[in-house]
Amino acid sequence: MFKKFKIDSKLLREMDWMILITSILILLYGVVNIYISSSKDGGYYAKLQLIWMVLGLIVVYFILLVDYSVVKNYVGLIYWASIILLFSTIFIGSVVKGARGWIALGNRAIQPAEFAKVGMMLMLAKKIDDMEGNINDFKNLATLIGYAALPMILIVIQPDMGMTMVSFFIALGILFVAGLNYKVILGGFVSLFFSVLMVWNSPIMPDYWKRRLTSFIHPEGDELDSTLQLLQSQIGIGSGGFFGTGAPFRESANTSYVSQFVPESHTDFIFSILAENWGYIGAVLLLVLYGILVYRIIQAARNSKDLFGSLICVGVASTFLFSILQNIGMTIGIMPITGITLPLVSYGGSSVLTVFISIGMVLNISMRKKKIIF
Repeated sequence: MFKKFKIDSKLLREMDWMILITSILILLYGVVNIYISSSKDGGYYAKLQLIWMVLGLIVVYFILLVDYSVVKNYVGLIYWASIILLFSTIFIGSVVKGARGWIALGNRAIQPAEFAKVGMMLMLAKKIDDMEGNINDFKNLATLIGYAALPMILIVIQPDMGMTMVSFFIALGILFVAGLNYKVILGGFVSLFFSVLMVWNSPIMPDYWKRRLTSFIHPEGDELDSTLQLLQSQIGIGSGGFFGTGAPFRESANTSYVSQFVPESHTDFIFSILAENWGYIGAVLLLVLYGILVYRIIQAARNSKDLFGSLICVGVASTFLFSILQNIGMTIGIMPITGITLPLVSYGGSSVLTVFISIGMVLNISMRKKKIIF
């Protein structure tokens, strides 16, 4: 019975262990900063994050048991299940941070959009593989756009512009690597621009969301309202200097400036905590770890035995790249403020689980990049 749940040692030797090790190191680094940020709750969120890590690693193990080429047969089920879950937020969703994008499960909640972006990524990879990479055919491209647009529309309705942007760049990364014509890409950006304008001027987008998204342009213009979070974040990051303020080594570890004056410092603004307490050195360390992780994921894409596996890896790499740029960018004032978590560093169960699901798929692809001779 237990043999069914054992991974062959020959496959494990082929797996890219650096991806798994780096992912765990980043998450543990995040746990330390979550603890520092929890000025009111001590280590409560840090302990929860460790629990999510354990659950995530268990999920990774079960993903590795099944050849990803077999999973391809169930992509349709995964995609439509995530769409149904996402659609259900319209009726039973809980409002968190202004978006009706969460489903309560007891005293916890899940964010269906996190799982929907994984479903979309798998569906695009499968369809492009079925099309043998011929995505510039009008019918094929229209099909792909339809599968990508459906979850994004449902996410916009919530409204959650941050998750919409992540989903868009996942789709863009996959289509770009698959060979999409540059004219079509340009047309896509133009369409996105006008779509944003339509949503911006519709009742879907409340005024406070508009102020929040544009606050990074003139942060001094509304210091007591929409830009307060950004300005406090910049003060905290600036005070970190080169080596940090050393808050983790104080008698009371969670007394940093950001933990006291920046809301959501354990989730969306976790980088502010990190940069204040560990300084430039700590921020660079995180970026180096991310660089190693993304590089190895791209290598897995290059070494994949088929287009399906390669495009999944590209989708995962795109997720990391845009999420890192957007999250860190919004804390320093060069990107609009959206509810995008910093992968593996920010607190969040749905975020951690979906990242580990993605990592599990990349590891699955890396360990089955060639046929194993028994």
